[in-house]
Parts: sequence; structure tokens; C-alpha cells
Amino acid sequence: MFKSQHSVEAAKQGTLFKISKRKLPAAERVGMLQEKLYCKAKQERGYKFYILYDKMYIPYMLQEAYSRVKANGGSPGIDGQNFTDIENYGRDKFLHELGEDLRKRTYKPQAVKRVWIEKANGGKRPLGIPTIRDRVAQAVCKMLIEPIFEADFEECSYGFRPERSSKDAMKAIKEHLQEGKTEILDADLSAYFDTIPHDKLMKVLEMRIADPRIMHLIKLWLQSPIYEDGKFTSGKKQQAGTPQGGVISPLLANIYINLVDKLVNDTRKLFYKLGIKIVRYADDFVLLGKKLTEEAMEKLRSILARMGLKLNEQKTRKLQASDTAFNFLGFTVRYDKDIHGRKTRYWNIMPSVKSENKIREKLREFLRHSGHFNPIQVANGLNTILRGWLNYFDIPKISYPAMSKREIRYYLVEGLYRYYNRKSQRRNSLHGTQAFELLVSKYGLIDPTKYHVRN
Repeated sequence: MFKSQHSVEAAKQGTLFKISKRKLPAAERVGMLQEKLYCKAKQERGYKFYILYDKMYIPYMLQEAYSRVKANGGSPGIDGQNFTDIENYGRDKFLHELGEDLRKRTYKPQAVKRVWIEKANGGKRPLGIPTIRDRVAQAVCKMLIEPIFEADFEECSYGFRPERSSKDAMKAIKEHLQEGKTEILDADLSAYFDTIPHDKLMKVLEMRIADPRIMHLIKLWLQSPIYEDGKFTSGKKQQAGTPQGGVISPLLANIYINLVDKLVNDTRKLFYKLGIKIVRYADDFVLLGKKLTEEAMEKLRSILARMGLKLNEQKTRKLQASDTAFNFLGFTVRYDKDIHGRKTRYWNIMPSVKSENKIREKLREFLRHSGHFNPIQVANGLNTILRGWLNYFDIPKISYPAMSKREIRYYLVEGLYRYYNRKSQRRNSLHGTQAFELLVSKYGLIDPTKYHVRN
């Protein structure tokens, strides 16, 4: 999983040992270290890692962490410093100073800027934005501990993990349904990221990490002050939650909820004996079985209660998937009749109505604010929206988005007709009903009905 292409080839050719490690790219050296950590953790399940902190301030670790943070982009934290500011100041100087603070153990994270993100249901969710300096430090720590815990993670989890995605999760769900595990618990945890108990999370981390300096760093991040509406809130009193937006937060969340995965998959426990499976993506998960007994449901609630978590009973529901459709990760899963009138039925996985509405809204917003764009800019802007959506929902041999593609195409035809007929009094070839076809044929606009994702 953490093996890099270079190390694989070197193992075959025997050339790696002829190359000085200092001459290897930072990403390659990080990959080699991660591979060692992963293999050690995989081979010795009970092994604790006592010395990790000294790697926090190695220059190549800092360089690779900065590259990854920069690639992810994001807004400045409370210091207002962006990547351009850092490059002007001197990236190497910036990283050297951070490394020295880490080495001398004088590093202290700054407050996390809290903003609120609009949700589709009209509500809002909090997002924490650490400074770039703190994001780089978190990225180094994540690179060190992620391979250790990856060795412990169950196969049933797919969110925020290397080489895993929502597509793999939907494939697993379809396989379980085809096996006859059609009774579903569509679970929703109440404010999971905000309710993870710090003391219990630290105990889980201590099962693998015995370096007190790493543990201290993680505790500092968990208890970072919050800056919101011009006011600072002390973080020392915080006993729960991992701020969404931090580089290391998704990994910590995965580490904690992995306890649920392990208990469901434990061959000695009730869930395994009943043939119940779990498919999880971050804090979203479904249980699938031929029969989900009330005993199993109570056991799940008991496990979550001991972890300081609970189900959102209003959003959690148990259903028979062969009779009732359910949504997961933006997809709708239905047991449909054969479209050709045959008596057979099939598992139809397609974009949900909510997901279709989201892309229509994005397309509408783009056209609303691009009245001065030329045709190439219009096509490129729309393609950016379309390509991401189509790549997500088109899973070869798993999902069936053809109908949604036709709906999006129809929406584009109508939307572009209105766009060009109100844009200018000067008529051109893009006025009228042919706007969509001309943008496709002359300017490279994606026709959703002809777009296919490769395996």
C-alpha cells in the first residue's frame, strides 16, 4: 500500500542500494520510511512505536509535508499567511524555522479559525482552518502515524485512506446485496467529529504510539483555541471533538471508529455469527445482513455508548433494501425490475436526486456569473464541474448513471439556450437551440451522455 513505484523497481533491479538516499526525492524517502513503518506494524500487531518524534523535523519530511499541504490548497488561518507569502519569505527558511521549533519542542499551534459551511438541508457545519504552519506540522505527524494504523484498519472502511474511495465502498455494498444481505441499517452518527472523547481517543492511540512527544503534539492540536467572530475561545477545556478541516483530523476519526469495524468483524462476536457486514466511509456506515436482529441493534448502540457516541435516531433507519431504496455517499440503491420487461430484477446504483440537484445548482451558478466569458471559457468552466461529477458517479459495472446523464444533458441544452439568448443583443451562431451542440463540436464541451470513465 505504501510501496512506491521506485522502490518496487529497485527491488527488482537491485539498483536502489547504489543510490545515495540523500539524492532521492523527498516523496521517495517518505515512501520508504512509511513502508518500513507499515511492514513493522503489520508483522507485529502488538508492537508499540517508542521513537517517532525525531522524524518530525527531518528536512525531507517537512518538504514533502509542505508539498502535500500546498497541493490541497485551502484558505489562510488566523495569521492571514498564504502560500505566496511563504514563497516570498522563503520556503526553505519557513520550513527550517518550523523544524527548529519542533526539534527544540518550542512549537505551539496557533488558534484555529472557525467558519461555517452551508449544508444542503439549510443547516450549517463548522469547519476549522489551521494556519499553514500548523497544517504542515500536522501533515508530518500524519505521514508518520498513518502507515502504522493502516496496518490495523479493517478492509470494510474506505474513507480518507490511501488507494481507497467511495467507488470501492459502493462495490462492496453491491456485492453484499447480491449475496442476499438485503436487510440494511442506514446509520447516522450524531455529530461524530464533534463528540469523539479525547481521553478515549488517546487511549486508542497509545495502543500503538508510545512516544510521549507525539502524543503531546496530538493533544495540543485537539485542544487548540478557536477563533470565531473576532473572539478567542480557550481549547484547554475541550474534552471532545476533532476539528473538521485539520490535516490530521480525518485520520484520528478513522482510528477511533475503527473500533466499531473490529467488533463487527470479530469472528467471536455476535455480528459475525449473524453474517452481518459493515461498509464504512468516514462516519457514514451501513450494516448489511440477511437479518438484523434487535439483539444486534442493541449491541451496536451499546458499543457506541461505551465509546461516547450515539446514533442519530431520526436519521438512522432499518429497511429491507429489496423493497425500499436507500441513499449512501450520494448514490441511491434500488432493487429495480428489468427494463426489458423480463421477470428478473437487478441492483440499480445511481446518483441520488439530491446529487442531481447539486450539480444543476453548480451549473446554474456558473452560467449566472460568467456572462462575459467567451465560448472556450464557458466550455472549460462547465467541463470542470461535469468531469468531477461524472467521474464520481460513473463506476464501471457497478453504477448505472445513464438516466442522470440524459437529465444533465437536457438541463445543459435548456440552460445554454437561455444563457446565450439573454447574454447579448448581438446575435451569433450560439443563439438558439444549437448552443449546446456547437459548444460540444467546436469548443470541447463534454456531452454527459457520451462520457465514460475508464476502468
